[in-house]
Amino acid sequence: MIREKSQCLIDYKEHMRGGDGTVEITKFITSPEELLGKGRLFSRITLKPGCSIGYHVHDDESELFHILNGTAEYNDGGEIRTVHAGDVTICPPGTGHGIANHTDETVELIALILYQ
Repeated sequence: MIREKSQCLIDYKEHMRGGDGTVEITKFITSPEELLGKGRLFSRITLKPGCSIGYHVHDDESELFHILNGTAEYNDGGEIRTVHAGDVTICPPGTGHGIANHTDETVELIALILYQ
């Protein structure tokens, strides 16, 4: 099966998880069944300058980010770290994270949420 770019749904979330601005989410899957019941999200997330996803905790799931381009500030359980294109972040179950774009360039990342 192939899902063409034009078939991927784009969603816009204002103040996602209490963050700033509007986050663009390009959904690669149409339902969790496409991840064989092992997760619920596989998407490209776009953070324009000044946009962020607020800090939040993943209780029974983990979330991974692969930074495609740009530089962002990543809140890794309360520790602020700078992430760059090519970096991967891992938020295990029971921990929290957030991400913010404080630059003049767009940040794009792939996000994957897997169940514990």
